[in-house]
Amino acid sequence: MDQKSSKPSESKSDDAVTPAAVEVFYDGGCPLCRAEIGYYQRSGADALFTDVTQDGASPPGVSCAQALKRFHVRDSQGRLRSGAAAFAALWRVTPGWRWLGIIGGLPPFVWIGEGAYQLFLPIRPVLQKLARRWSRADIT
Repeated sequence: MDQKSSKPSESKSDDAVTPAAVEVFYDGGCPLCRAEIGYYQRSGADALFTDVTQDGASPPGVSCAQALKRFHVRDSQGRLRSGAAAFAALWRVTPGWRWLGIIGGLPPFVWIGEGAYQLFLPIRPVLQKLARRWSRADIT
């Protein structure tokens, strides 16, 4: 008789390892990015999260400097997306956000999202500085 373990940490020889639906490349040195990635992790996103600053791993064909400037996601077929299209790809594999990922990945919504993302990028460094100050103020 085959007994199944009720302990989730126990593994059996017949357990299959399922790869994540997407790989997310993010700037772990950015407090905003860390907070957002933490949210997706807690939400149960079917994703592998790769901190470009810690792992030194950037997406294929993308330099580390480029990876730190834009959000990148690689799907299970190896397609690389950045900006708004990357967010849509991540949302599609995040419970509660799938509907936005589907809609957000379609024209004209992906174009509108990319425009908004382009507007956000120049103010990101200012927001990062503010977030760092607030986090230091919380420590002291």
